[in-house]
Amino acid sequence: MTRIAIGGILTECNHLGGLPINLATYESTELDRGEEMLSATTSVVGGMLSVLREARAEPLPLLFASACAGGPITSDCYQQLRDELLERFDAALPVDGVLLPLHGAALAEGNDDPEGEIISEVRRRVGPDIPIVVTLDLHANITAEMVSQADAILAWETYPHQDQFQTGQRGARLLLDTLAGNCRPKMAMAKVPVITSAIHGSTVDGPFARLMQHTKSLEARHDVLSTSLLLIHPYMDVEEMGSGGLVITDGDLDLAVELATGIARRYWQHRHELEPETSIPAEAIRRGVEIEGGPVILVETADCCGGGAAGDSIATLQALVEANVEDLCYVPVVDPAAAAACHAAGEGAEITVELGHKRDPRWGTPRSYSGVVNTLSDGQFTYTGGQWEGHLTHMGPTAVLSVGAIRVLISSRATYDWADEQFRLVGLDPAIAKFIVAKNPMNYRWAYGEIAAGTLVLDTPGPTPATLKHVKFQKLRRPYFPADETIPDLQPTILV
Repeated sequence: MTRIAIGGILTECNHLGGLPINLATYESTELDRGEEMLSATTSVVGGMLSVLREARAEPLPLLFASACAGGPITSDCYQQLRDELLERFDAALPVDGVLLPLHGAALAEGNDDPEGEIISEVRRRVGPDIPIVVTLDLHANITAEMVSQADAILAWETYPHQDQFQTGQRGARLLLDTLAGNCRPKMAMAKVPVITSAIHGSTVDGPFARLMQHTKSLEARHDVLSTSLLLIHPYMDVEEMGSGGLVITDGDLDLAVELATGIARRYWQHRHELEPETSIPAEAIRRGVEIEGGPVILVETADCCGGGAAGDSIATLQALVEANVEDLCYVPVVDPAAAAACHAAGEGAEITVELGHKRDPRWGTPRSYSGVVNTLSDGQFTYTGGQWEGHLTHMGPTAVLSVGAIRVLISSRATYDWADEQFRLVGLDPAIAKFIVAKNPMNYRWAYGEIAAGTLVLDTPGPTPATLKHVKFQKLRRPYFPADETIPDLQPTILV
């Protein structure tokens, strides 16, 4: 029976802010060891297992850890997870092939490319002839080490992300086809210095969708095994950052380089379309009031927990208070101390709390808000889709504080926004609100796309801003777009 090892660490990290990711973060989200992995029926691991079982291959489960984005993984946590994964891998040898479900935008303290390191460590153990197939988020930062040490890399194809399972299947099928001698993967990545947020990164419509359609159309060629389009997770600060295309051909490296270069050049040509229009909260609220009906979505992407922010910004909350908005508004804020105060006071109590900017105080200062404790919850909910579809997770002790017409969802723990699960848990119906603050750059489309009367992208302080024009990177060197509008004689960087 064909023996296939499976394991990985799947985490998106942020150099600009957010809290460090430690072992407890994984333990509260997803940390499966050995045979615990075999129960996966969704997401990327579930997709891989489904193909291996159908082919009657033997999966050798190692370790799989995933969590909501944050700051870099602590050194101790990363070393512990990496070492355990590799120890389990050593115990599983010999293997016929390896599947590594990773993210591509992980960071560890003192290590800007932990995924490249993991791939290299696996390669060192199996030698040059055992195929290694890697799956990544389409927001991955592809590095030279990743490309040189893996036989094939396949990225998710959808944003909002909904094809992790299918990508796991694609990766497993390519690995099995390689082992059967049906193909000889040759891979090239071409990158251009376009560092933009995910606001216009939808694969449903818009500029990135059109780029994705072109990229995937190349798979119609008989000699192309896979293509991937990468929109960099822009909140890292590493030297090799860039967006572009990755192509895997059947035995033709020159063709892979040619096609990947064409994708990257096209990406550069359309770079301006990927930059969003933004408004300060006060202006957005004024514009939103004039929009008939509702809800109006105020996209405070600079405080995106799914991109590594702490979720504790009150920038838009304060603007709504100062605007004396009288219609119903929903605003999420992560603040464990304020949530605890609400629980201590009890439902129906009038209370004044210090709220905001305690978990990551670099982006503002707390303010006092008085209101009524409307709802209390243990914060447990189940994701309805995405990476953790069907997984039970929690926000920790959670409360709804009514500050006039504003319903502030105060949670103790940052969680990824897939749809509207967090609001629904505490009885907040999005359809009846005038303003909803969405702290993510894309998934608000799933939650509110059918009911929204308007959407306005905000310019607020935070580690996941809508534009990277003004970010002061230390390692990433100029020129890059959007800090530099034009770059004479630009040539894509080629990785093989």
